[in-house]
Amino acid sequence: MLHTVETGVRSIEAYRGVVPDEILDGLIEAAEPLRGARVVHVNATAYGGGVSELLNAAVPLWNGLGVITDWKLIAGDDAFFRVTKKIHNALQGAPGELSAADRDLYLATAERNAKAFEERYDYVVIHDPQPAGMRANGNRNGAKWIWRCHIDTAQPNADVWQFLRALLEGYDAAVYTMREFVPADLPIENVQIIPPAIDPLSPKNLALPRHLAHQILAWIGIDFEYPLVTQISRFDRWKDPLGVIEACRMARESIPNLQLALVGSMALDDPEGSAMYQTVCAAARDDPLIHVFTNLTGVSNIEVNAFQMLSDVVVQKSIREGFGLVVSEALWKGTPVVAGRAGGIPLQMADGAGGVLVDSIEACGAAIVRLLGDPDMARALGTSGRDRVRRRFLLPRLLLDFAKLLAGLGGAQLPVARPPVAQGPASRDPVCGMTVERQELELAHAGQVFHFCSEECRRRFRKNPKRFLSNGPAR
Repeated sequence: MLHTVETGVRSIEAYRGVVPDEILDGLIEAAEPLRGARVVHVNATAYGGGVSELLNAAVPLWNGLGVITDWKLIAGDDAFFRVTKKIHNALQGAPGELSAADRDLYLATAERNAKAFEERYDYVVIHDPQPAGMRANGNRNGAKWIWRCHIDTAQPNADVWQFLRALLEGYDAAVYTMREFVPADLPIENVQIIPPAIDPLSPKNLALPRHLAHQILAWIGIDFEYPLVTQISRFDRWKDPLGVIEACRMARESIPNLQLALVGSMALDDPEGSAMYQTVCAAARDDPLIHVFTNLTGVSNIEVNAFQMLSDVVVQKSIREGFGLVVSEALWKGTPVVAGRAGGIPLQMADGAGGVLVDSIEACGAAIVRLLGDPDMARALGTSGRDRVRRRFLLPRLLLDFAKLLAGLGGAQLPVARPPVAQGPASRDPVCGMTVERQELELAHAGQVFHFCSEECRRRFRKNPKRFLSNGPAR
């Protein structure tokens, strides 16, 4: 059997007063037809990345809503995870190819995991490339299979994509973060766009007393006499930690004694993380104002919370990005962000909310100087960012969108036939997939009225509506 991650049960009512009531009430209604259904989420690791954080938060809430939900992990050795890291990088556009031995190892591991997957479920949700081959090697058992792709596959390496593409035949639906990430030849007709979200009640995001957060960071060596910039991410070349170091050194020409904290996590399924960590440490070795921390050296979610709360600026200088939940985490704490214009980051910071988007190391350094030199502007950006996260990127909204997907798919063993869920006052932004209130930004097209989460999404729809009205892969 596949390993099961224990998570417990939590009530959605705990989010009253934090998440808008219309989202909570919509989720409770949408989950009712799914009560008693069996759902399993399958991924590669229980710690060290955005997928594991999402599942750790979401699975207990699904069970609290009466949807019987498990979380299981595939098994694989170091060689397998080196191959899946190759696949991950290639799907984000890195050059290279899989050898015959790489392909054989991936397929053999997928077959072993499929055979170990013995339980019966109504819905099987497979996260990212690592377990994607299970569907081709396993018994369907009447379940609906969903592939949830969290990474930017807008310009994939063609050779590696064709290998993975063949394994996606037979899935009933796919979920992507952005429509731009959907390959034109995806062999899955039912494609849903559902951006991820953060859990505002998790240890990483709950409100810490300011004095306690100050004590936590002072204890690990942060000096609050000097300004602090922080990047929180995996040690990954796509996050460009070396570029962040260079940008902060540029900023020091205007702001002497500027501190930089690089706070990263190591994950079981990321064999390149250790090498990048060593490279970062070498780059920072002779600079006492650069602090490098990891989850393996005692920096946990509480410390991350404190960093995001007390930093003067949070940086997320991604080159390629699936979504970058750390942006929403920082904005939720009212901290302004300087971020790379990559993946789902601009969606989180749409219409100028939350901070400054940049396209180069030089622009990153200049934006840091600008925000540190204008505290009023920085504070206003942080406030607008927190408001956008509250309305768009908190966990119950994600569950609401996913409940509608599951109910729409139907299921082999749903316990009771119930009427369809009413849509209520909410609609879906056709560009980004966000659930939005119908009194918000709108645009009439072809006899229908569409609603949008931001002026940027409305502008993009107006420019090319056909691009966003297909339910299948982007063409």
